[in-house]
Amino acid sequence: MAKLSLHRTHADIINRLRRSEGHLRTIIGMLEEQRGCIDVAQQLHAVEKAISAAKKVLIHDHIDHCLEQAVGSASPKAGASIDEFKEITKYL
Repeated sequence: MAKLSLHRTHADIINRLRRSEGHLRTIIGMLEEQRGCIDVAQQLHAVEKAISAAKKVLIHDHIDHCLEQAVGSASPKAGASIDEFKEITKYL
């Protein structure tokens, strides 16, 4: 298992996930209060997008700090390949 290292974006990701956690608690309350399905679905969609954005930031941060170090970005081709790899990760 890889050793955990703190990257510059981890604090931002933690904040995003904590906000999402709060939203999830709100959604649970909405369901318990039998709020309308459209309202609940809208809030679920927002949480899903927030978590997806946090995942994207984490993956790009990993690419920037770990993959670039492993591959090296001395050559222009390596840098272009890493940029292309980042672009394709949006389809994960």
